[in-house]
Amino acid sequence: MGDKPIWEQIGSSFVQHYYQLFDADRTQLGAIYIDASCLTWEGQQFQGKAAIVEKLSSLPFQKIQHSITAQDHQPTPDSCILSMVVGQLKADDDQVLGFHQTFLLKHFQGAWVCTNEVFRLGLHNG
Repeated sequence: MGDKPIWEQIGSSFVQHYYQLFDADRTQLGAIYIDASCLTWEGQQFQGKAAIVEKLSSLPFQKIQHSITAQDHQPTPDSCILSMVVGQLKADDDQVLGFHQTFLLKHFQGAWVCTNEVFRLGLHNG
């Protein structure tokens, strides 16, 4: 990992941390957001740490497992990191579904936080 640019190292570490928390106990995800954070989940918009954690905690499944297929990271001109993730997820006993997720990471008060996030299942039928 030492040869990769710093933004790729930070982005990859964030992605690994995010999905470990999400799969184990998504109520613990609050630490990665700030009050100005925004989430768009399947077209629904949520703003603020509390609203985002409430949405993620209320998703209608008991267990979930994410498998990352690919991830890409870019530095932005304002010293943020844009990360895009493509993968598959399995919730409870449902079929495996593809998903796409994008994060905008910002260094805030000594830590990297997610200021913007967009999630979509990779469904092609509407």
